Amino acid sequence: MKDRRFLTVALGTLTIVLAVFIVKAQQQEKKPPPASPMSGMADMQDEKMNERGDHVMGFDHTKTTHHFRLLSDGGSIEVTANSPQDTESRDQIRMHLGHIAKMFAGGNFNAPMLIHDQIPPGVPAMQKLESDIQYKFEETRQGARVRISTSNPTALQAVYDFLRFQIKEHKTGDSLDVGQ
Repeated sequence: MKDRRFLTVALGTLTIVLAVFIVKAQQQEKKPPPASPMSGMADMQDEKMNERGDHVMGFDHTKTTHHFRLLSDGGSIEVTANSPQDTESRDQIRMHLGHIAKMFAGGNFNAPMLIHDQIPPGVPAMQKLESDIQYKFEETRQGARVRISTSNPTALQAVYDFLRFQIKEHKTGDSLDVGQ
């Protein structure tokens, strides 16, 4: 009887020990699936764009939200601090977008070129037609916006091309269609 109980306990213990070793061996063999080359490269490019953006804009993109709106006479670039208490980001947004409005009005699009590491679509036409496009800086409760407007159809298409590029690059989820 004692031998039988000893044998049962020994076999039970051996089974548990064996199960633990098998589970540990399987966990060590499991490796995360390799990322597809395209998504890994895209993630790295997004990270680099965000780093350049933080440097050029002067505020942390993780503490703010960007929106790009397409409107019947142009569109807008809108940035807000995610937290109403984050007055530092709000003030940095306002300073940056104030500079952007002045730079764009003068045909200077260096900031988006530095952020995206390329000339965004629409920029050459916006520079050529700079006198036909208005850039108005406006403060908002948690940030600011640059309102872009024009009555020139060629300039309007260039503005749309520029803003659609921004929507896609920044992955804002904003509509690519013209709104009100």
